[in-house]
Amino acid sequence: MPTGARSEQVEANVRAFLLEMGRIGGGVLREDAEVVWTVGGSPIGYHNAVVRCSASAGRADELADEWAAELDRRRLPGSWHVSPSMRPDDLRARLLARGFEDGGEEPAMVADLSVSSPARPVSGLEVGPVRTVADLHGYREVLARGFGEGPPEAAWVTDVFGRIGLGDEVPWRHLVGRLDGRAVATVTLFVHPPEVAGVYFVATTPEARRRGIGAAVTTRALDEARGLGCTSAVLGSSPMGYGVYRRLGFDEVFRYALLERSPSGT
Repeated sequence: MPTGARSEQVEANVRAFLLEMGRIGGGVLREDAEVVWTVGGSPIGYHNAVVRCSASAGRADELADEWAAELDRRRLPGSWHVSPSMRPDDLRARLLARGFEDGGEEPAMVADLSVSSPARPVSGLEVGPVRTVADLHGYREVLARGFGEGPPEAAWVTDVFGRIGLGDEVPWRHLVGRLDGRAVATVTLFVHPPEVAGVYFVATTPEARRRGIGAAVTTRALDEARGLGCTSAVLGSSPMGYGVYRRLGFDEVFRYALLERSPSGT
């Protein structure tokens, strides 16, 4: 598949993921020909996000100011996920010039699911679906100890998942890895469009790292995606996970530039 098509797969899945979580979380959407963003559904800046922009140079500056004002009004942190399809081409530099902070880059990766790259088994590890409130509690505890912004993000994410539902009728699948009965790892799939599975919230508790558990739960998620009829998997990688994902067959297709902003006065 050409690189451009693979980039489009990533952008479409990530965009739908952020917009859906924001919507379920109670956020509001702005969607017009120039910009798409979600805000107010989350206390986490990563999830209050600009996910599409196609604007002239002058309008890009105005949109950046409008986004900043929206965050200030709500007293929320937010982010602009600058991707290859966004315009103008110098959008990142324009955002930095208007006071946004450089939040680094996130490698966007794609794997062909027709090719299997199984991870080595981990003794005592069992990976199963999140089907009950108790399962979701275990998922939350792992995220709280091993992902992103810790307890605040874990609480919001699992609240959203509970609202979405845990059955087969939704395009979400959540898995928990248990080592000798203790929840130590998580992974979530979000299917959009029907042939593409986004891999999210891959986390391992600190004491269980460097044992191949992250690779094992990701491999199980990829098997789940194949069972759902997906032909590609996409994800955004952390520095810690990059080498693992490469070994599992993911290729980097571009890097998101994350431009972050805290509300004025905080």
